[in-house]
Amino acid sequence: MAASPDILTQDESYGRHSTGILPSHVLARLFAAGREIVASEPFLPGQIQPASLDLRLGPVAYRVRASFLPGPNATVEDRLAQVFMHEIDLSEGAVLEAGCVYIVPLLERADFSARISGTANPKSSTGRIDVFTRLITDHAAAFDRVAAGYSGPLYAEICPQTFPVLVRKGSRLNQLRVRHGSPQFSDTQLRRLHEQIPLVAIDDGRSEPNIEGGLALSIDLKGNADDGKRIGFRAKKHTGLIDVDRVGALDPHDFWEPIQANARGDMVLDPDEFYILVSRERVAIPPDYAAEMVPFNPLVGEFRVHYAGFFDPGFGYAPGQPPAARGVLEVRSREVPFILEHGQIIGRLVFERLTDPPPEGYGAGLGSNYQGQGLKLSKHFG
Repeated sequence: MAASPDILTQDESYGRHSTGILPSHVLARLFAAGREIVASEPFLPGQIQPASLDLRLGPVAYRVRASFLPGPNATVEDRLAQVFMHEIDLSEGAVLEAGCVYIVPLLERADFSARISGTANPKSSTGRIDVFTRLITDHAAAFDRVAAGYSGPLYAEICPQTFPVLVRKGSRLNQLRVRHGSPQFSDTQLRRLHEQIPLVAIDDGRSEPNIEGGLALSIDLKGNADDGKRIGFRAKKHTGLIDVDRVGALDPHDFWEPIQANARGDMVLDPDEFYILVSRERVAIPPDYAAEMVPFNPLVGEFRVHYAGFFDPGFGYAPGQPPAARGVLEVRSREVPFILEHGQIIGRLVFERLTDPPPEGYGAGLGSNYQGQGLKLSKHFG
């Protein structure tokens, strides 16, 4: 993509801080100059989020026998030759079946300089329909990581777990955060930030944070009377198709069973079932920070929480107001039934500073679907 002269003469700094996640205006400037991320087609309006870039599927998908990582001595194409089953044309749309694994080359590719790296997550709407997707690069030893200095193609591994999905060239299932340097953010700094800007509150007014390796979030299994004591949803099996690009088109009753609170404040997670639950806490992400949900200690429970773990700057935040948005949790039990109890810690938010606040945070005129959310299904359901 050719860069105009006035773009090239703009300030080349990353913002007020030299290290951190790059915000939208810095990303836009770099991309317009053909730096760090390039694409085979022009970037689209709305593709750049406050602190991340939506990645787009390319025109072809490859059905493969199994998931894989290429490892340090191979490219993704090298490994594809070993597991390839058949090719699928996405140019006019195609169905990806539940339980199958697909590799899709993306329209974007990385051309990172020495101190630029990236971390990917599924988009919130992707996780909430139980589509397991991860980013892969050539020579990768880990998913969802783009190493500093990497120059090469980007691929999405996609495995719908519960619902078959309709995707097409240009569909956006995951997002990439681009980082300059390796900034650290300690629990001490997190406590200090909470003292300045409340990051968490519970409906009964308590706001003392549980901070140890990040900000703890716990599960709400009591609900409230205004919503009929509804505490979550369980995905139905053998449903219809979800078009990932259509908003508000589906009846939730065709895909989900509501779950009501019981008198004990607990619930049993059944193996191989998918649940949408919600945090007991309301959270706020200040405009110059972002956060990632990481799993709580796996030794305390046989379940996985939150495929889509990125919280944008400004999520649940309004100046002078208490934290406003709950964390919606995508939960799947593993091999055995497991009892969750109200207030049980299920994950932690790990915060990271941006190099500069974005011009607009999450929800500020960006068409954000989940600002101020409580228990909420994905944007596909009306």
